[in-house]
Amino acid sequence: MKFLLKYSGANPIAVLALVLVGLSLAAPLMGLPVSKITEIIIYTLYAAGVNMLVGYTGLVPFGASVFFGTATYMVAIFMLDGGGNEIVALVVATIASVLLALVLGLLILRRRGLYFSLLTLAASQIAFELAFSWTAVTGGENGLQDVPLSILTTPLRLHIFVLVLAVAVMWLLWRLAHAPFGRALQAVRDNEARMRCLGYDTAKLKLLAFCLCGGVVGLSGGLLALMLRGAYADSLGWEHAGDALLMTVLGGVHQFLGPLWGAIAFIMLQDRLSAIVANWWLIFAPIIMIFALGSPEGIQGLVQRFRGFQRWTLVRNGIPARPDFIEPYKPGDAHLDLTQPILTVRGLTNRFGSLYTARNIDLDVMPCQLHSFIGPNGAGKTTFFNILTGMLHPTEGHISFAGRDITKLPVHQRVRLGISRSFQIVSVFKDLTAFENVRIAVQARLHWKLRDCLTDAYRNEAANVRTWTLLAAVGLEDRAAEMCTHLSHGEQRLLEIAISLATDAKLLLLDEPLAGLAQADRQIVGTLIRRLAQAHAVLLIEHDMDRVLSLSDRITVLHQGNLIADGKPRDVANDPAVITAYLGAPKEPMVIPPHEGGPAGKPVLEVKNLSAGYAGSVILNGISFTIHEGEAIAILGRNGVGKTTTLNSLMGTVDINGGEIWLDGKNITGVKSYQINQQGISLVPEGRRLFPNLTVLENLQLAMRPGGATLDEVYELFPKLKILQKSRGSALSGGERQMVAVARALMVPSRIILLDEPFEGLAPAIVKEVMEAVVKLRSRASLVIVEHHAESVLSIVDRAIVLVNGEVAYEGTAEALAADEPLQARLLGVVHAEAA
Repeated sequence: MKFLLKYSGANPIAVLALVLVGLSLAAPLMGLPVSKITEIIIYTLYAAGVNMLVGYTGLVPFGASVFFGTATYMVAIFMLDGGGNEIVALVVATIASVLLALVLGLLILRRRGLYFSLLTLAASQIAFELAFSWTAVTGGENGLQDVPLSILTTPLRLHIFVLVLAVAVMWLLWRLAHAPFGRALQAVRDNEARMRCLGYDTAKLKLLAFCLCGGVVGLSGGLLALMLRGAYADSLGWEHAGDALLMTVLGGVHQFLGPLWGAIAFIMLQDRLSAIVANWWLIFAPIIMIFALGSPEGIQGLVQRFRGFQRWTLVRNGIPARPDFIEPYKPGDAHLDLTQPILTVRGLTNRFGSLYTARNIDLDVMPCQLHSFIGPNGAGKTTFFNILTGMLHPTEGHISFAGRDITKLPVHQRVRLGISRSFQIVSVFKDLTAFENVRIAVQARLHWKLRDCLTDAYRNEAANVRTWTLLAAVGLEDRAAEMCTHLSHGEQRLLEIAISLATDAKLLLLDEPLAGLAQADRQIVGTLIRRLAQAHAVLLIEHDMDRVLSLSDRITVLHQGNLIADGKPRDVANDPAVITAYLGAPKEPMVIPPHEGGPAGKPVLEVKNLSAGYAGSVILNGISFTIHEGEAIAILGRNGVGKTTTLNSLMGTVDINGGEIWLDGKNITGVKSYQINQQGISLVPEGRRLFPNLTVLENLQLAMRPGGATLDEVYELFPKLKILQKSRGSALSGGERQMVAVARALMVPSRIILLDEPFEGLAPAIVKEVMEAVVKLRSRASLVIVEHHAESVLSIVDRAIVLVNGEVAYEGTAEALAADEPLQARLLGVVHAEAA
């Protein structure tokens, strides 16, 4: 332990060499044969090969033993047949293991997660069955024995060879981890989708990592054959398939020397415990469980905890030195023909079953323009971006970029042609530094050469200079060394913009780049986007309509999958169809029966100075309101102001940073969601969220609790559901799904029902039917309705709350807000107050 404490910050290869030499010298004192230390070294290599997948790439192979065991047979057969000496046998076995990994990788890397893990285990088990049954070649149950050695003829000579070879291989792996390839693997581990959107062929990267793992593991298997002077099928069986993975976890998955500590602990414990008791696993298994629960980062993580710091040691700590002068950011000249569109979309249609997210869209994006693409929630904007970048494939239509049809191109090839994007939900590499996040994006534009395989990526000065420039452009140069997990939501949003700029794309697709930013940062990023549009084509999705109108050269509006407007900002803002899409079409007011006991009973829910957000971001900033018995209120506001976050806060599904929530005199702040539901708050979520493979009746029965509505009462409210009770959720229309979602909330005894966009995506006739049902709900519970169409709800609620940037901008009667059209336009519409 003291040794670990002293040397945990030293060069890991030096530590490895010292530990292995120390163990070799101490073996006689511990009463161990030198072959036991040789075994530790071999299994260190085995586990290190596995950790190239687990720790660096994020792939978990349950059956890497397929390479380990197969290589033992290759070396044994090669030596028994007189094919050459031990060195040649090891080279042949290593190459064969790489080729085997190539073939297996092409087959099983198409699957991820548990499926990938199980497929590797299946491959190892198939190899075991072949080795056990093919007696003529493998010796069957007895294996291959008495393998002749010509060079490494004594245990000590073999030990020295294995020690030197292991140190050399670990040095190569350490160098590789810092090379562009190793750095790219770590980014794939963190966020594969983002890597594809930077132009990396992630399938090829994972295949190379798999082959590297196969080669290192195969080499270690060959060494074991030399040590045992034989090969046996048990090294392929499922009983030992996870040994190396277990050693890696025991030592520390995210520690470069984790395989060393894990191999020492595993083999020494096995040796000592097996001498005490036959069923030594009964003692060993609890030790593993204690480590898994108490120290997820294994032995080295435990040591780091004693030292008062914890960090991953897969690569050296730190970033390149900050230059004395950081070059100011200048958008690169994309050399675009200003007379021809850079992006052309024709007849684009996309649907999921019966739901259309795009209908026959025709769109041209011109160079050197800031083209905004806006629309209400659920209009299909982000889905459109996913289609443009290849993350989704359209049902119909064609997409051309710079005169080339890209409709069927994969994501990384589109990016290499010159398309870059940011994401609506922050998409960064959370376990890398801010500097490395941007540098990995800069690296995507560099041309790798064979000599770069072992060259430290941080030695590329041009990439470093570009990275510092981009960080400074978004104001993060002082936070460059911070891990991404330590950055605030706003800083992560700025970081993602810097990542998007790194690709020097011809077309930038920016999906809500201002979301979650403070006002000062919005100004900085808005100015930066405007500068980018001078040299690039920029297609922008944004809900800050004031800034959209002031920045854009052109605006296209999408609503329910259809383009409803396209043109200059002023013309689009005054388009009646756009105003209707955002504010809702005028409707005949619905007659609401008066409440028993008056419009406002005693308070049911009190929200006091509530602040909340997601993953460190602050979406709600000190909002307060009260809901009374029998009352219905509407929470209104533009997209992205915190309406849904308010409902999620009431249900306990977001982080509450301040304030309190009281239900019937009880403080429910921080209470778990299921407990809040049991105490009387039910949610009808946006998008319905039914269980698609269950019938209508089964969806309702899952929610049924004593004191809630009966099936007969639900069917009286929604007669159509009785007819559809045996239909699966996936077969229902949007309106029918909404009816089921509302009915499901009624099956719970509720004091308050929260309805998130209950009329979204519904035909007018269905809206009327659902609205009538919502009105009837008022006799059962208080209602909170989130809706972006004010006209849809103001006639059926008592009061309205309007949010602007996470704060309450208006609270009053629904009648007063409905009568004040200029106030609606200022707080809810697309027209800025001054423009209005």
